[in-house]
Amino acid sequence: MAAEPPKDHNDKNVRKPGTKAMRPRDAATLILYRKVKGQVQVVMGERHAKHTFMPNNWVFPGGGVERMDWRVRAGSELQEHVSGHLSKAATPARVRALAAAAIRETFEETGLILGVKDPEPGKPVPRNWRDFFATGHAPDFDALEYVYRAVTPPYRPKRFNARFFMADAERLANEVIEGSGELLDIHWVSIEKALTLPIPRITGVVLRRIEDDLENPPPKDAGHRMPLFQYINGKHTDTHE
Repeated sequence: MAAEPPKDHNDKNVRKPGTKAMRPRDAATLILYRKVKGQVQVVMGERHAKHTFMPNNWVFPGGGVERMDWRVRAGSELQEHVSGHLSKAATPARVRALAAAAIRETFEETGLILGVKDPEPGKPVPRNWRDFFATGHAPDFDALEYVYRAVTPPYRPKRFNARFFMADAERLANEVIEGSGELLDIHWVSIEKALTLPIPRITGVVLRRIEDDLENPPPKDAGHRMPLFQYINGKHTDTHE
């Protein structure tokens, strides 16, 4: 008999009885951070009530990997330790697609550009990247740090194999947040305040991870193991990969 999901504010967001668990889709999330008067702030927004996945939850910008993310050119390359960690569970092409999706989704949802001057202006770009490149920038992979991987539990109606990245707001090419409507009330919020909002379980876990990584920076090498959050034998479990 399948274990019951934990009791939390997302309890009603479960797949219909008798339906098959979805296969997780590759996804990427980007946590933009800055320090203001000693407090760490991150960019978050509220998911619309009409969303079928985590409605009314406060989340970081992000979303599913799209086919064209696999072949977009970058303005800089991933740091060696970041690609090393990601490559433990993904091909080199998939690693780049995950990094690209994090930057593209953040731009689409918030208008914030994690990019550098396009080294090849005028060169064709994938359709879903045209608006980003129209700003004169190419994605800045070098700005990304990899912090977490999480697989949505099988009892959810939608599932993602999500990689969480973080980047210093000082690497942004612009400062003005211009939401597309997918996320509501997007703004900078302190980690302590974020932890009081309606957030998915994994968001709280990652917020604490970000806080710890900024206070005690991990080594920039691929030798240490990265955290993996998944649902095993009826329990939310922190493991490593």
